[in-house]
Amino acid sequence: MLSLAIDTATPTLVIGVARHDSVECAPGAVEVLAEVQLEDCRKHNEELIPQVHKVLANAGVEFADIDQIVVGCGPGPFTGLRVGMASAQALAHALRIPLKGVCTLDAIAGATGASLVATDARRREIYWARYRDGQRVEGPEVSAPDTVSGEETLISVPDALSEKLAATGPRTNANPSTAFLVCAPEIAVQPLYLRRPDAKLPGSA
Repeated sequence: MLSLAIDTATPTLVIGVARHDSVECAPGAVEVLAEVQLEDCRKHNEELIPQVHKVLANAGVEFADIDQIVVGCGPGPFTGLRVGMASAQALAHALRIPLKGVCTLDAIAGATGASLVATDARRREIYWARYRDGQRVEGPEVSAPDTVSGEETLISVPDALSEKLAATGPRTNANPSTAFLVCAPEIAVQPLYLRRPDAKLPGSA
């Protein structure tokens, strides 16, 4: 089957097309036909659909060939995450194909083998989750980085936040990738905002 993967939960926009045998797959059995990762992407709403078309063209497939769409449900900042999930839902509805939700942190943990995965939540906070033997055992949560402690075998954390994180252990900095998004455990297709959006109604409303 062919899957179109979309993730906008981190500053890196990830879009890819992969071929695999079944819904439940192992990353090593996934053939990534095309993928784009736009780092520090601040225009998810402008870039996403053009990049989807580009990835499909590079993979040599059309929308009609896609069997399912996989979308990262976060946790992530409100605007970027909303753009990715709304676009994935619209595409799945238009194509009349299944939509699979996954936790972005699960995909990063799968790709790195990290026991602690942290991403930038802004407001001087991080989104994080802990893993044992590849399974999520704690989180996802949103916290100040200096409150997330413990000794870890490997930590995936953005370089800019590494020194602020209280947890100890070797560090890496990774993004979710197409193969690990496709093979991550399925969750409900609901955004993991973990906190209220920045925008607020005026007091007079």
